[in-house]
Amino acid sequence: MNTAPDATAVGVPAQLPRAAAPTADHDPLCHPDAYTAADAAATESLLRCWIRETGVERPTGGTLRLPLPASGTALHAPVRHWSPTGGHRFGRISLEGGTAADAVTVAALLSREAAATAQLPPAQRDGADLVARVADSVRRTESFLAYRRSRPRADPGTHPFLDAEQSLVLGHPLHPTPKSREGLDHDESAAYSPELRGGFPLHWFAVDRSVLLADSAFTRGGRPVTADALTAELAGPALTLPPGTAAMPVHPWQAGHLSRQPAVRELLDAGLLHDLGPLGEPWHPTSSVRTVHRAGAPVMLKLSLALRITNSRRENLHKELQRGIEVHRLLRGGLAKQWHAVHPRFDIVRDPAWLAVAAPEPLPGFDVVLRHNPFGPADDAACVAGLTCPRPWPGRPATALRSRLADIVDKLAGRTGRPADAVAAEWFLRYLDAVVRPILWLDGEAGIALEAHQQNTLVLLDADGWPTGGRYRDNQGYYFRASRRAELEARLPGIGSASETFVADEVADERLAYYLGINNVLGLIGAFGAQRLADERVLLAGLRRFLQGASSGRSALPRHFLDSPTLRCKANLLTRLHGMDELVGPVDTQSVYVTVPNPVVLDAS
Repeated sequence: MNTAPDATAVGVPAQLPRAAAPTADHDPLCHPDAYTAADAAATESLLRCWIRETGVERPTGGTLRLPLPASGTALHAPVRHWSPTGGHRFGRISLEGGTAADAVTVAALLSREAAATAQLPPAQRDGADLVARVADSVRRTESFLAYRRSRPRADPGTHPFLDAEQSLVLGHPLHPTPKSREGLDHDESAAYSPELRGGFPLHWFAVDRSVLLADSAFTRGGRPVTADALTAELAGPALTLPPGTAAMPVHPWQAGHLSRQPAVRELLDAGLLHDLGPLGEPWHPTSSVRTVHRAGAPVMLKLSLALRITNSRRENLHKELQRGIEVHRLLRGGLAKQWHAVHPRFDIVRDPAWLAVAAPEPLPGFDVVLRHNPFGPADDAACVAGLTCPRPWPGRPATALRSRLADIVDKLAGRTGRPADAVAAEWFLRYLDAVVRPILWLDGEAGIALEAHQQNTLVLLDADGWPTGGRYRDNQGYYFRASRRAELEARLPGIGSASETFVADEVADERLAYYLGINNVLGLIGAFGAQRLADERVLLAGLRRFLQGASSGRSALPRHFLDSPTLRCKANLLTRLHGMDELVGPVDTQSVYVTVPNPVVLDAS
């Protein structure tokens, strides 16, 4: 087993200069007036995206002036923290002349600028789609913060995994519309939003076996369990199934959507589908909204949901069902044993079973993934995005936002008597060892790159809050390297044929570098810096030392980050402005990517 590194390994001094902690007078997210925390977070996110995606350089003074020639004005933003990794913080943003600029105004101005300087599709050039989604995201974030201010603590008895999953209140700090959910009204949002700690019974259909598609590699006590046996167990004895049918769980919002589809109506009229309605104990949305959890259930359910959440409609694709189960079979066939011999505390949350409807081709909207539920009440498994997200915090003023990461660092500093920034540096080094190193092993030794962004990555914490291991979850986010096809075929014959998972090595390199390198690791450094927990330069030095040690492995990522002055980075704002659905089309053309400076190299120079 790898031993956890000490902060002194990268030269962390006993005491580092720290900026003052944010206060209501200095942090725009703490303002209780009309300039809400939700709007401040949204305008900051828009500026961070624009800075990254268009190459805006650090201002020489204390204010960023962003010229907008297409509108004949400029934006002014007091710089609270300029981050080498992109996690910038700004004061209240205004137009030239001093008029305050809210998120909707900023979105409209940046849309106009992009239309004047970039090749956008004609339907996207007016920016209406982005503006509407920004407005929706801000409105929802306001409701989430209001709820969390009134109830900062989870209800007694809430499962620790679920509490962590539902803590991502502000969303992705480098996404223009992190909380946009087109199609949910007020009451639906209350029931279906993880940020509002929603819960609801599932809606059930009975599917005639002549139109049922299903597969399962799920086992219990060494014995196989079919997918429909699992769903019948989840429904419980109160569900009465017509003869020759299987139980199909559906998200209640999706049930309403499906009932309006002609192909579904035909199956209902033909007696091949039976609408059984809502039934059973509540299930609870996790950070992805459509994956639901119930304490004690053997599986979580990744449901299809035809809502546009951030950039995409969230209906499961048939190839994703295949992808999840084949990765489980691949790991179970010997790869997991080989992996865990080196990294026993890291694994993939498996997707070993699924159900769908075919009429005769797979009918979109019903597909459901049955995902292992490996976390018990004693397991502290935290989504990294939720761990770093500021939110109303118990015992602090309602207008002050704080992340769990900050709370962990402060408690560890108090417990150990060490400076908080030295503790933060050691926490980061332990995270690299516990979470990042195993992902690099899987890439190098097996040729599988994971889309390990912060929301897909779970960190296992010990009783004191130190990282001890990790998990990856997402049946969408696997990249099998084309150069390793023969090796993977030898491990699992026929792999990738139905799941369409093999990609050119160049694509795998780009995606691993963005999702694991930029979004996950550099994003974590940015969170430490933006929240005044550590000096980002110290953490970048620690990252360089880690990458130098990891470069002896077969993964190309460590050397890429050590040697390349630039990186390819997903551009969330430009992807949104292009009107792209990131789940549609070939994997290498689903998003806009731009070239950005590599802070790992630049900070070392």
